[in-house]
Amino acid sequence: MGKSGLLLELYSNLGTTGAVTFSSKTLVKKMLTHVDFKGAKLIIELGGGDGSITKGIVSKLAPDAELLVFEISKSFCESMEKEFPQKNVRIINDSAENIGRYIEGRKADYVLSSLPFSFFSPELKDQILSQAKISLSQSGQFIQICYSYLLKNLFKKHFSSVNTSFTLKNIPPAFVMVCN
Repeated sequence: MGKSGLLLELYSNLGTTGAVTFSSKTLVKKMLTHVDFKGAKLIIELGGGDGSITKGIVSKLAPDAELLVFEISKSFCESMEKEFPQKNVRIINDSAENIGRYIEGRKADYVLSSLPFSFFSPELKDQILSQAKISLSQSGQFIQICYSYLLKNLFKKHFSSVNTSFTLKNIPPAFVMVCN
């Protein structure tokens, strides 16, 4: 699927994509500065979308590490499966609330998310964040891109520490929240 097809998918499903455009390279770079790729063995991405963040992760992923990408759009999944044929990258066409079905008792070092929590029901927000927290190792981190600083309160309900940074170099400007 070309970039125009991906944009059509983005705008057609605004309630699940939650974005008016794809994440900028600057935003992806800012998010990934919080990840220690040398020590990471399992990384989970929630909301793969067009693969902007996935591409950044894959470029730094250790050969013995694994990336699980959750995406509910079949079109986005098909596009990402073509773009990321690596054996250590698994594109999963399922909701993020079902992480536990796929990690087979393992613990992730990082859960990276660009999910549009502002559009989700309170129940779905709590289910996804509970599953993300359960799936993390003791020292693991949940890292979220979002457009509203108010979401920090939601993340504080599930994580004891939430650190925030901001970038103007994205449309719209965005926050990166790192949760432990």
